[in-house]
Amino acid sequence: MRVTAAVLLVLCLLAISHAWDCQPVVNIKNLMQIDAGLGQVVATDTSQIPYYLVGDKWIRLPGSLKHITVGPAGIWGVNKDYAIYKYVAGNWVQAAGLLKQLDAGGEQFIVGANMDDTPFCLTRSATVGYKGPGSPLPWTGLPGAVKYYSCGPFGCWAVNKNDDIFLMSLNQDCQNNGWSHIDGKLSMIEVATDGRVFGVNSAGIVYTRDGITASKPEGTGWSNVPMSMLMGHVTYDLGRLWVVSKSGVTMVCTP
Repeated sequence: MRVTAAVLLVLCLLAISHAWDCQPVVNIKNLMQIDAGLGQVVATDTSQIPYYLVGDKWIRLPGSLKHITVGPAGIWGVNKDYAIYKYVAGNWVQAAGLLKQLDAGGEQFIVGANMDDTPFCLTRSATVGYKGPGSPLPWTGLPGAVKYYSCGPFGCWAVNKNDDIFLMSLNQDCQNNGWSHIDGKLSMIEVATDGRVFGVNSAGIVYTRDGITASKPEGTGWSNVPMSMLMGHVTYDLGRLWVVSKSGVTMVCTP
């Protein structure tokens, strides 16, 4: 039997599509954003209700948030007015400053971007020690302009308003060596606590960065993660890739 180039292409695409096994998360609807780290998963829905995953149940957290993050730095979030909160002893405690997005995936320090796309960093000592009003919050402004920002053990990744991708080495004292441009285009990006990087472009296509190590934090290139629908948000932790589609469908995928 003769196998045409077109048939080979289809077979290759089918093989690639089986690289991840994705199953719908049926007990939550209309999520807008999701974040996973250190075995924990948090999310917000289109009504800005925050959730925390316990087993297979999504527990509603108090308050209203448009973005939530979990990681070595704890659980933090921001609301529609850009106010910043840290989850302390079962309640949200407001922190000084204004951010539209933040990330707790660094080595117990917080990073984020404000309404003007200015990136900021909060040192490890201030992040861990923050318990409420009166605790010091010395936010450090960083160079450049980014709209989405995420950190892991091998560096911090960000995207700007043009969907350009950048990488920065940042330590727990917010000392950095500036941004390095990385090939590709993404509209959002997330770094896992094991250093793996995933992102979504403006067309809703999911990518992962290959070859990331401590000695080569920029990795070697992007690989497509095939999905059955267009995605808007992605996060990864402990072998599970969590994705939220542009229509609000949530799926969890395993290799």
